[in-house]
Amino acid sequence: MTPASPQHAQAAPGIQSSNGAGDPTEPRSRLVPYGLLAGAYAATVGAFLWRFRGRLPEGISGRDLALIGVASHKTSRTIAKDKVTAPLRAPFTEHEGEGGPRELEESPRGIGLQHTVGELIVCPFCLDQWVATGYVAGLVVAPRATRFVAAVMATVAISDFLQIAYKVGEEKL
Repeated sequence: MTPASPQHAQAAPGIQSSNGAGDPTEPRSRLVPYGLLAGAYAATVGAFLWRFRGRLPEGISGRDLALIGVASHKTSRTIAKDKVTAPLRAPFTEHEGEGGPRELEESPRGIGLQHTVGELIVCPFCLDQWVATGYVAGLVVAPRATRFVAAVMATVAISDFLQIAYKVGEEKL
């Protein structure tokens, strides 16, 4: 059942968005859940900044920035697409089919906050901000452990690209 299907639009009869649309998956009807997620993110980051204001670094090295960038990419894809993390997404998503190597395609389920969280956790691009924030916060609180975890995820990302390149090379031979 895709978000555009008639069954999905009728999942919650009587619910209408502020513009009168009856589809609870219509983006304007999700402004409150979007606001709640954005508010939770802003409040968490604000509380972190206040709590650790004396420990914040003057800057982030290019090495750490590259490491966190690659690690955030892989961590976000792992959360959003990996078969092994499907049980974490299950309360918020519906299985659509197979995706890329070791990946699943899923769509958000439900209405309100459940649907909005589903949108977030099936979108690696959407998760990147949250994941990167976690890694950068980790550099403040536990830099050695954060670099270790980030290095593992970055190494897996590099390995994934090499596996895909190898497979393409095999197919061309």
